[in-house]
Amino acid sequence: MPSRPKRQCARPGCRELSTDTYCVKHKVQHVQQIEQQRGTAAQRGYDHKWRKTRIGFLRKHPLCVGCLAVDKLTPATVVDHITPHKGDKQLFWDRKNWQPLCKQCHDIKTAKEDGGFGNGN
Repeated sequence: MPSRPKRQCARPGCRELSTDTYCVKHKVQHVQQIEQQRGTAAQRGYDHKWRKTRIGFLRKHPLCVGCLAVDKLTPATVVDHITPHKGDKQLFWDRKNWQPLCKQCHDIKTAKEDGGFGNGN
């Protein structure tokens, strides 16, 4: 399979060529910048109160709903926000917006919503 043609790095002023959007040097900087903007887990609401609530929710809902839909019994390990809350605290704490998922189902759902892993969203 032919490789993608190289193009100039998207960082203004950089003349490096890459098959990705950014050259190796600027890709690392871009990812770091996105992580800083995103904030820590605690800053996004995933603090002690969330961890305690999450454990209680998973005790009441121990099986992954994604796997149950295909007749598979898998323990849930993630409390997923069905509609991404994007910082909306009311939606974050709305239990009707939660579902129990296994890590694999959660990763697949997240990748579909975000358009793929590592996209910077």
